[in-house]
Amino acid sequence: MTFSIPRTAATPTAFIAATLCLTACGPRNTDDILRGGVPARTNLPHATTLPVEAVRTVARRDFGWRLIYHPVSAPADADQQAAYALCRLESRGVNRIEHVPSTAPEDDPGTRMIDIFCA
Repeated sequence: MTFSIPRTAATPTAFIAATLCLTACGPRNTDDILRGGVPARTNLPHATTLPVEAVRTVARRDFGWRLIYHPVSAPADADQQAAYALCRLESRGVNRIEHVPSTAPEDDPGTRMIDIFCA
């Protein structure tokens, strides 16, 4: 005994299967969430006047944010602008900004590392 699916019923099933396969290959969601529920949609050059070439690293840490950038190609108030933009992601104000000595200054000469503590 063989079981056959009527042609009219098979067509929608095949269409749905093909659609699911094609949509699975599409772009992934880029709205990653960092620790503490902070959205990882940080476009620091867009949120501040920091040029793209000045920003080296933006990282969320337990205490707040760590930023490594080139001050030569950044505006004079880059520290404050970055701190405001990053703390605003968490709907918080800026508590303090600390300049941190670079652990490997020869890796990227001329960079400045700051820790940003949000209130």
